[in-house]
Amino acid sequence: MCPRLFQIGPFTVYSYGLMLATGFIVGSYLFVSEFKRRKLDPNIANNITLIALVSGIAGSKILYLLEYWREFTADPIGMIFNPGGLTFYGGFILATFSIYLYSKKKEITFFTVADAISPALILAYGIARIGCHLSGDGDYGFPTTLPWGTDYSNGTYPPSAAFRGFPEICSQFPGGIVPDNTPCHPTPVYEFLICGVMFLFLWSIRKKPLPTGMLFMFYLILAGIERFTIEFIRINPRIAFGLSEAQLISLGLIAIGSAGWFIIYKSSLKK
Repeated sequence: MCPRLFQIGPFTVYSYGLMLATGFIVGSYLFVSEFKRRKLDPNIANNITLIALVSGIAGSKILYLLEYWREFTADPIGMIFNPGGLTFYGGFILATFSIYLYSKKKEITFFTVADAISPALILAYGIARIGCHLSGDGDYGFPTTLPWGTDYSNGTYPPSAAFRGFPEICSQFPGGIVPDNTPCHPTPVYEFLICGVMFLFLWSIRKKPLPTGMLFMFYLILAGIERFTIEFIRINPRIAFGLSEAQLISLGLIAIGSAGWFIIYKSSLKK
């Protein structure tokens, strides 16, 4: 693990921040290219990208602080400025709402924008996950004996701290403490690979004569399935029905995407 890549004077370049920026740049390039292909104003795409960046980071931070409210009240400054303290779904929800408002202001159908950004969004998410892997921020999975099990002992949130809320795992180790060098599932890498495949699928069908909004519904379904399944081996607390918060939100995305797909499909048959 390498949370800090290098330092130039007083400035430190963090691996998480670098990969987050890389995902943003790649996603922005693909989104603007798709806007141009659809003969839409690329300046609007650039503005949407900026709105998504600001509102996405803000939403991710807000949800993260709500999830760790006790820690936030104990150390608000440290939690707010923690470079790895972000929760994706918070950013996704706030960014989606912000883009909806901006699209309405510019008199562009929201689903037109959503279709154009969907392939870029899922790839950017996967790239950002590599930042989680390099920083070792606790987004990894349960201990494993698989040959690609990863040592996160040098990460910002090592296993001895990350597994404290999982007594069923801690009980398997002497003293009830998971050693920091315990090999764990590199779930961020899994997500990157899965998102890469999903991106190729969405990118390959984007030129097909699909009804407006259909591509976005595919994105919601795929993104929901990806996160729902990976959570079974990730170290997020279970809050209801044996499921994590991310899994419950994922089920919501799958339901919305499935219902939206059906409605759009039925509407297209009437035209």
